[in-house]
Amino acid sequence: MHVDLVLEGVAEAGLDPASVERLVTGVLEDLGVEGECALAVCLVDDEAIRALNRTHRGLDSVTDVLSFPVDGLDPLPSDMERELGDVVISLAQARRQAEDEGVSEHEELTHLVVHGVLHLAGFDHETDGGEMLEREDRLVAALPPVASSA
Repeated sequence: MHVDLVLEGVAEAGLDPASVERLVTGVLEDLGVEGECALAVCLVDDEAIRALNRTHRGLDSVTDVLSFPVDGLDPLPSDMERELGDVVISLAQARRQAEDEGVSEHEELTHLVVHGVLHLAGFDHETDGGEMLEREDRLVAALPPVASSA
C-alpha cells in the first residue's frame, strides 16, 4: 500500500508529521486498504471548523472532527488511486477535550485522527451499534500515537 498523505497545520501545531503518517497508515492497514490511496488530515482553528460544520451539517457550532469521504472502501479499478477524502480537526477543541478528559493532547489527537479516518472508510458510530467505536478503541491502543516534533 502507498499512501499519498497531505498534512496541513500538523507541523505548525508542533506535531511530528511522520507520527501522524504512521498512525494513518496503521489504520488503513487494519482496514485492509491496498494499492494507491490518498487522503488529507488538516488541523484548523475553531472558526474554520465551525464554518465547515455549519455549511456541511447545518450545525452552527464548534466540533472536534469532521470527515469528508470520497471513495470509501468500495471496489475501484485496479489502476485507480483511492481518494479517501479529508479529515479536519479543531486543534483548540481537541486541547479542550484533552483537558476535560484528563488525557494528553497527543492521546486526544490520536483518537480524533483514527475516528476521522474510520469515517472516511464508511464507518458511522451513530448507526452501527458500537462497531466503529470498538474498532477505534482497539486501534488507538495498538498503534503508536501522534508525537511532538521535538
